[in-house]
Amino acid sequence: MPPNQSSGGFAPVSFTMVKVVRYTALALLVSGVLYYLWMMPPPPNPIADSRAAEALGLVQTHQAQGYPTILQAMTEHVRSMSERNRVARLGEWRVKQLEGDLYEIRVQLRDQGVTGQWFEREFIWHADLALKKVNAASLPADGITPKKPE
Repeated sequence: MPPNQSSGGFAPVSFTMVKVVRYTALALLVSGVLYYLWMMPPPPNPIADSRAAEALGLVQTHQAQGYPTILQAMTEHVRSMSERNRVARLGEWRVKQLEGDLYEIRVQLRDQGVTGQWFEREFIWHADLALKKVNAASLPADGITPKKPE
């Protein structure tokens, strides 16, 4: 057998060709990772404004009708729907400063009805940080927020 042929009848691949293939594969791998990192969405941003976080906490820990807190009432609704083999999804809590110490807190709740259709309700509360007071600002929120005696 000639010195430059293997037993299979093919010429051996040169050492430089192996290097080129390896470096090309490495370059493709690195560029793929960089592309993935560049296209990846930014991580969820925790509430950067401490006053907005305080307003959200004020609403979530506010007493609800039949439950210790509004957050517990919302999560219990989702859990009870699951027990009845129906789907309910609680959206993200959103906070928006209206003016001064007044903040608006919103969350959407989607329920799947018996026939499979979806119902969406938006719960809106206003939190006044100066007065440490929470008011329902939408009809669905009014349904779970107890009325304070005047």
